[in-house]
Amino acid sequence: MATVSAACAAPGAAPPAVPAGERGATKIADRVVAKIAAQAAREALRDASAVRTDAHASVSVRRREGHQDFGEARVRVAVELGYPSDIGAQCGAVRRQVTQRVRELAGMSVPEVAVQIERLHAPQLERSGRGRVR
Repeated sequence: MATVSAACAAPGAAPPAVPAGERGATKIADRVVAKIAAQAAREALRDASAVRTDAHASVSVRRREGHQDFGEARVRVAVELGYPSDIGAQCGAVRRQVTQRVRELAGMSVPEVAVQIERLHAPQLERSGRGRVR
């Protein structure tokens, strides 16, 4: 009895299964993860602050392959915050939001989010012309 090849199989029939090692893989680019994390940091700061801050976030991603769906991302976020404010609460909100959004949108686990405060903006100093606290 002869075997039927995939090209000659009946219309609507399922194609033969391809072994996992031969299928290829989906990889999320680091710059995509960085954009997701930066946007999440801005969202968190917009939600956590009653005072308008010119929040800025830059992100570097360290990836470890072989972990869960699309890997693991260790994220470093640099932000500018308004001052005076609850800096600890704002950093906590950034960590939570970045972890959640990267997990949801990129399918990656985020075991570490390091938040670096680049600058503090004080409205009192902006009126006097000095602006930023370093």
